[in-house]
Amino acid sequence: MYDNANWTKNNEKWPKKGRCKLNSEEVDKSDWLEGPSLIAFWGNDDSDNPFRLGTREYDWHSHRRGQFFCVESGLIHVRTATGSWLLPPRRAGWIPPNVAHKVTVSGAMSGWSLLLTPEISRDLSHTPCVINVSELMRALVQRTVSWRDQEILEPNQERIIAVLLDEIKLAPLEPLHLPLPVDPRLLRITDAILQQPEDNRTLNEWAVWAALSPRTLRRLILAETGLTFAQWRQQARLTLALEMLAQGDSVGMVADALGYGTPSSFIAMFRRAFGDSPSHYLAVRRELKHLLPHSPNQ
Repeated sequence: MYDNANWTKNNEKWPKKGRCKLNSEEVDKSDWLEGPSLIAFWGNDDSDNPFRLGTREYDWHSHRRGQFFCVESGLIHVRTATGSWLLPPRRAGWIPPNVAHKVTVSGAMSGWSLLLTPEISRDLSHTPCVINVSELMRALVQRTVSWRDQEILEPNQERIIAVLLDEIKLAPLEPLHLPLPVDPRLLRITDAILQQPEDNRTLNEWAVWAALSPRTLRRLILAETGLTFAQWRQQARLTLALEMLAQGDSVGMVADALGYGTPSSFIAMFRRAFGDSPSHYLAVRRELKHLLPHSPNQ
């Protein structure tokens, strides 16, 4: 995720912090393959930050380097052609090289981004994913941020990168992916559910609405998303719930908007998925927003 509108494309001016010069020519670091194997940025809401956060949207784009990114408050919603991923605080998203994606940032004031060359990206997942960020991983990232202006890394720095990559490979995947179907009949249903998540129609009723047999709908959604209809709808509601919570909506408002009869039923679903209650999620988010520094050097 990069504020591509601020990079030198179509003769636009680049922010000072997000550029480098080679032979008197400025180079977009997300597409710079000849530089160090890893480039790190600490993000905030400053207008000249290449990993600009806050609340904003970045339209479809891609990078020649792979990208890891993480926020420590707020939420990031990443969309690709095959699905959506959510990043609450202390989760890191991975976008492999050359994968087109669209990003929405909600209330994120602090975070980091890593740009990896295609060579070291090959050892990581070939598809976008979300992982949990350990304290060791965060400490290693903080170290790499201080190298940002180095074009050639020292041997000890390369060893730190190797440890960081091992930590990334060992990190558990988070269930924050909402796969999207391709079949237009099924896509019509999933789009309708995302537009009206409070709609509690059954699989049979949705099948009639889309002129499908229940058996065909059941088969299609499992084949194209890997989830049953009930699982997909729950994942869609989780996606929307995290976005609403990040925007400051109350648990009661979220439960009502998503079609849950009572807040307690929504809380139970949220706890099963994340191992925590929505209220604790909100409390942690507020604490991070007020207590975390804007950069590891402050």
